Amino acid sequence: MSRVLMKGNEVIAEAALKAGCRYFFGYPITPQSGIPEYMSVHLPERGGCFLQAESELAAINMVMGCAASGKQVMTSSSGPGISLMSEGFSFLAACEVPAVIVDVMRGGPGLGSLLSTQGDYFQVTCGGGHGDYHLIVLAPATLQEAVNMIQSAWDLAFRYRNPVMVLADAFMAQTMESVEIPERKADLGDVSIWALGKRPERTGKRSVLKSICLNASQMEKLNSRLQAKYRIMQKEAAAETVEMGNARLAIAAFGTPGRISKTAVIKLRDKGYRVGLIRPKTLYPFPVQAFSELPDSVRYILSVEMNSGQMVRDIRAVAGKGVQVNHMGHAGCTIPSSGEIASRCMEILDEMGGAEQ
Repeated sequence: MSRVLMKGNEVIAEAALKAGCRYFFGYPITPQSGIPEYMSVHLPERGGCFLQAESELAAINMVMGCAASGKQVMTSSSGPGISLMSEGFSFLAACEVPAVIVDVMRGGPGLGSLLSTQGDYFQVTCGGGHGDYHLIVLAPATLQEAVNMIQSAWDLAFRYRNPVMVLADAFMAQTMESVEIPERKADLGDVSIWALGKRPERTGKRSVLKSICLNASQMEKLNSRLQAKYRIMQKEAAAETVEMGNARLAIAAFGTPGRISKTAVIKLRDKGYRVGLIRPKTLYPFPVQAFSELPDSVRYILSVEMNSGQMVRDIRAVAGKGVQVNHMGHAGCTIPSSGEIASRCMEILDEMGGAEQ
């Protein structure tokens, strides 16, 4: 398979097309506008439907209608647009229909900045909308990994009949890299069992997809079913670990900082510092095992994030006793360098007794 040099937004869109996505509803907002722009040109060429909605709120409801019929549908947005879509995420989860959403994070809160950040962590891992529900959240660190995650997102969405979020950032969206984008048919299962418009396949039985529950027992039944599904989803948790065997300090980082931190770990190991990396690939379900079953040598976890330290809470909840967890990073859209990360790790390890101890 040949490699192509493409910008991140275009990579995401092309990967979706080659995975069978034929429906996209969205609204332009920087820094994700390259995705709908690419889709507007190439979806009609492949017999698909692209529609620019009048708002993000309209777009997510169009996604809801299309997804309810069992089609592969996607939308994307950034920052304030994701906030507007959050009510729709709750409806998608409650009605148990599959869809893929791409969040290209930008600075916030408010209108914020157009630059890279990871400030949406709480929003996407906690659902974002109202009620007891979760999205599956995938966090690629490179454009090639973004290809793989976008193309597997529909497998997960249809397997669990649940919306899947792919979390990128402005840096990733604008970066150009050489990638391989294969044709990949998603596993949609038997949509005739549940999707609207499939009445003949169900021998005339009517399909109803709804989220309204007018009495307590109905609401309890729905939430019990959803929570049981989320417990099963835990098996999808994934993380990459690097040089963790005898590490005294573990860097925890996802997305772009995860990629940069990997370089920092290589530099530190060359200098004799016992540093490793845990890079969550799924933010929900959170890779609990990677943090709860640390080597006995690990005494410190440094969570490197482009925010005020939102992942720290989740790490502290599952890390072993006696392991200190702290944050390093910037909340103002500054991307930490590998040198900056390495310097902070050396300071911590020197305070703990030096590189070799």
